[in-house]
Amino acid sequence: MRNMFLWCVLLLLPTGILAQSVPDKPFVVEYYYKTKWGHADEFLKLFKKNHYPLLKKEVEMGRMLKVWMDQPRYHTTEDGRWDYRVTIVFKNATVANEPFDEDALKKQLFPDQQTYQQEEQRRFEILDAHWDLPVKTVDMEAK
Repeated sequence: MRNMFLWCVLLLLPTGILAQSVPDKPFVVEYYYKTKWGHADEFLKLFKKNHYPLLKKEVEMGRMLKVWMDQPRYHTTEDGRWDYRVTIVFKNATVANEPFDEDALKKQLFPDQQTYQQEEQRRFEILDAHWDLPVKTVDMEAK
């Protein structure tokens, strides 16, 4: 787990440089979720109820351009398994990396904060792993 954390930190280090060099280009991040066996449906239910509305609101606000979720059609090896991948296209790298007060949105969208917090805690309790991966498109026509 520590190695995965260090790997994620190393991946995120260049984002400040990217934010300065390509301020008007969309910035894509993939968020992977690996649930404990038998809990994928519960995770999806909680994600759709509590986290997806926040993401949709941020799309409405213009902070994000698009959000979608994928899941593998077939199984993989356990070490490479993930259950859900959420892809977020941010307006740009600056927006993706600058501080954003999500708590105000949470209070607006979920007045029953106690239930919301319990359900979000449960959503993360049933995860085996979670990682974030900023990605870029490779221009195959570039020389």
